Amino acid sequence: MTQTPSPLSTEKLRLGYGQTVIVPGLDLRVAGGQVTSIIGPNGCGKSTLLRALARLLPAGSGEIQLYGQALHALPSREVARRLAILPQGPTAPEGLSVEELVWFGRHPHQGRFPVRREEDREAVAWALAQTGMTIFAGRPLEALSGGQRQRAWIAMSLAQQTDILLLDEPTTYLDLSHQLEVLHLAGRLNREGGKTVVMVLHDLNQAVRYSDELVAMRDGQVYAQGRPEDIMTAELLRDVFGLKAHILADPDTGKPHVIPYALTR
Repeated sequence: MTQTPSPLSTEKLRLGYGQTVIVPGLDLRVAGGQVTSIIGPNGCGKSTLLRALARLLPAGSGEIQLYGQALHALPSREVARRLAILPQGPTAPEGLSVEELVWFGRHPHQGRFPVRREEDREAVAWALAQTGMTIFAGRPLEALSGGQRQRAWIAMSLAQQTDILLLDEPTTYLDLSHQLEVLHLAGRLNREGGKTVVMVLHDLNQAVRYSDELVAMRDGQVYAQGRPEDIMTAELLRDVFGLKAHILADPDTGKPHVIPYALTR
């Protein structure tokens, strides 16, 4: 039986900046139709890997495949039609409205001389509705709260109408209620829209709760990959994060809940 290609996979992937190697040779296979969170300490290569998966960072060597095809060989417009990324701390020109931002997500679907077709208008309206941003469509981004701005950027990514959504630390700088708002949205897009979602998250308990699969990285390599209930162990917390922790069962989900209490080094 022919195996269905992974939406995103890497083989012996080497990444870095200048002479500094961050990821020395990583093998990864992302499961389709699931929420996968990449976890690990600062500097382990999480965001570097996500940028490479979105073709924002060229590979030093090795290969990234998008649905079984070499990512570097695909036309940029085709890549943008199949995956979207929300990077850390995105910025936009002052005065840009939410709706104007979301329209940028339609660029991969338009020709050399963009014309706003009915299908584009429908996609923008859908993206605004999915993120609860319709009522804010005319507001400038700088007039929004942090959570609202993050949802506006996610709406732009949704307007691309891709099967894959990459989110690089989407909860950074948000208060707890806005963090949950964004994570609930990512889960709903997966469940109801069938999107493959790959996130970089720092909060271990949020990663466990909102993910079908975890990828734990250490020193630019995959230390462990699998269901949260299978890989979130005392050994992983010790080896990857240098933590001692109690691991309890979340009374709501039954998944592991981590309570750190000491450093191991």
